Amino acid sequence: MTDTGDEEAVHALRAAVAEAVGLLGEAGARDEALAHYEDRQRKLLIMREPVLRPAGRVWRLGVLLLDRAGGLHATGSIVRATEPGRTQYVSVSAETRRAYRAAAERGHFRDGETVNFDTEPVVLEVDALREAAGARGPLFLHDGRVLVRWSSSVSDADARDAVAYLRERADLLANPPQGA
Repeated sequence: MTDTGDEEAVHALRAAVAEAVGLLGEAGARDEALAHYEDRQRKLLIMREPVLRPAGRVWRLGVLLLDRAGGLHATGSIVRATEPGRTQYVSVSAETRRAYRAAAERGHFRDGETVNFDTEPVVLEVDALREAAGARGPLFLHDGRVLVRWSSSVSDADARDAVAYLRERADLLANPPQGA
């Protein structure tokens, strides 16, 4: 496909992102916390425990997170900020989740808050989205279309149009079905 077709596709995606930000902001849609994980470190001879540092608010749109400035992020890890509880040595995964809950507590997130971390920013540029076609990220550019993989197991052939996906997810978040 021509460069013009690719540029038009990326332009349409940027417009859909701006539209989603407006819709979700106007609707007062539920958002979630975005954080950066800081591993255990020594500062001035004092060991600091791992912490999740607040980095903003995002709306969850399936495999994408959207911030109020129109930045997209590929989802990473997620934890609920709750009392971490005591070490129980049940399994490695249970202890890992407990450690992330403790890091969220040290980051002063509200109890029950959903905290997203280890996210990857999605660059909305033609070259970056072309390169993503060979990777396993959620967005990629192929034949003049920006496509989304809604799961890591989805093949490129089964990927969906990203503009339609974004609009559908934003509408669902802004106007949730009754009872949701």
